[in-house]
Amino acid sequence: MTEPRSDTGSTRRVVAIVLIVLGSIIGFFSVFALWIKRQALETETWTRTSSQLLQNEEIRNAVADFLVVELYANVDVEDQIAQRLPPEFQGLAGPAAGGLRQAATAGAQRALEQPRVQAAWENANRVAHEDLILLLDDELPGVSTGGGVVTLDLRTILAQIGSQVGIGGNLADKLPEDAAQIEILQADELEEAQEATDLLRTLAWFLTALTLVLYGVAIFINRGRRRETLRAVGVAFIVVGILVLFAHRIAGGAVVDALTGTAASEGPAQATWDIATSLLLATGQAIIGYGIVIVLAAWLAGPSAAATWVRRGVTPYLRQPRFASGGLVILLALIFWWNPTEATRRLPTSLLLIALLALGTELLRRQVIREFPDRVTTWSPQGTAQRLADRMRERRERRLASPDVAAATAAPEEQRVSQLERLAQLRESGVLTDEELAEEKRRVLDSA
Repeated sequence: MTEPRSDTGSTRRVVAIVLIVLGSIIGFFSVFALWIKRQALETETWTRTSSQLLQNEEIRNAVADFLVVELYANVDVEDQIAQRLPPEFQGLAGPAAGGLRQAATAGAQRALEQPRVQAAWENANRVAHEDLILLLDDELPGVSTGGGVVTLDLRTILAQIGSQVGIGGNLADKLPEDAAQIEILQADELEEAQEATDLLRTLAWFLTALTLVLYGVAIFINRGRRRETLRAVGVAFIVVGILVLFAHRIAGGAVVDALTGTAASEGPAQATWDIATSLLLATGQAIIGYGIVIVLAAWLAGPSAAATWVRRGVTPYLRQPRFASGGLVILLALIFWWNPTEATRRLPTSLLLIALLALGTELLRRQVIREFPDRVTTWSPQGTAQRLADRMRERRERRLASPDVAAATAAPEEQRVSQLERLAQLRESGVLTDEELAEEKRRVLDSA
C-alpha cells in the first residue's frame, strides 16, 4: 500500500529539521577546529598574529620586562660597567647597574617600537613556527618522535636592546644558548602533539564539509518546501555564529582568570587573548553574515508582495545572460575588493563562494523566467525613453477616461447633449413624466 503523500511530506520535513540541527551542532565544533588549525598550524597566520601582539602596548611592555630580566640574569651588568670606569670609580658599578635597570626597561620598550626590532621579532616567530611544523610532521632533520624541543629565540633582540642601553661589546656571543628563549613545545609532549596535529587537520576539513553536506541534503530532500528549508539553514547559521561569539566571550574570561595571578598581568593576558582569538571572533561574525544573506535569499524567492515586486523588476534583465553574468561579476568584484571575511582571502573558500553565487543567480534567473514569461525587454537608452513615454501616455489616457475627468473636460455643447440624452432615457424608463421631462429640458437649455 502506498504511503499517503501528506505523511511522506511530514516525514521529509522532520528529517530535514533533524539534519539541520545535527549539522548546526557539528558546525559549531567545526568552527573551533578550523580556527585552531589556522591559528596554530599555519605559519603566515602565526607570524601575522605575533606581529599584532608586539604592536599592542601592554604586551610590548611585558616583553620588554621579560627581556630586561633575561639581560640581567645572563649578563654581569655590574662587571660590564666596572670595565668602563676608572679604577677609582669602579666601586660605583653596583649602584649604577641597579639604576640602569629602570632605564633599560624604558629603553627596551622604545626599542620594541622600532621597525628593525619588530622585524627581528617577526622573523624569530616565523623560524620558530616553521621548525614547529617540521617537528610536528616528523620532518625536522635529526629529530624523531622520541625527542625534540621548539623554542622562540629572542637572543638577537636581547643583544640589540643591550647595545641601546649602553651594555656594549659583542653581547650576542656572550649570551648562553638558553638565554631569552621561550619554550613552545617540550620534548616529552612531542608524540602527543603530533597525534593531535593529525587529528586536528582531519577534523578541520571533515567537520566543515560534513556540516555543509547535511545542510545540502536537508534542502534537497524536502521537496515542495525547499525555500523554507533554505531559510531554516540561514537561521541555523545565525544561531551557530551567535553561539561561537558567546563561547568566545565565556572562554576568554575563564582563560584570562586562569593565566593571571596579579592585576598587573591581567592587561597583557586579556590583550593576548583578544588578538590571538581575533580570527575566531571574525569567523563567528562572518557566519552570522552568511546566515543573514541566506535568509534574504530565501525571502527573495518567496511569495510576499515585496519579493514578487523585486523579482518582477529584475526579470527583464535576468532573462538576458549578459546582464545576469555582468551583474554577478560586479557583485563578486565588490565582495573581493571589500574582502570582509577570511573566506574571501583563501582560494578554496573563494572558489566555493563564487560557485554558490553563480548557482544562486542561475536559480533566480530560471524562477523569474517561469513566473513572468511576458516580461521581456531589450535594453537601450532609446528603448528606455520610449517605454517611459508609453507609460506616461497610458497614464494620461486612463486619467482622461475617468468619468469625472471626462465630464470636467468635455465641451459645454457635449455636456448639454449628454444631459438631454440621459433625460430621454429616464422618460423611457418611467422615472420622469412628460411634464417633468419638459421642465428639465427647459432648465438644461436655459443654462446654456
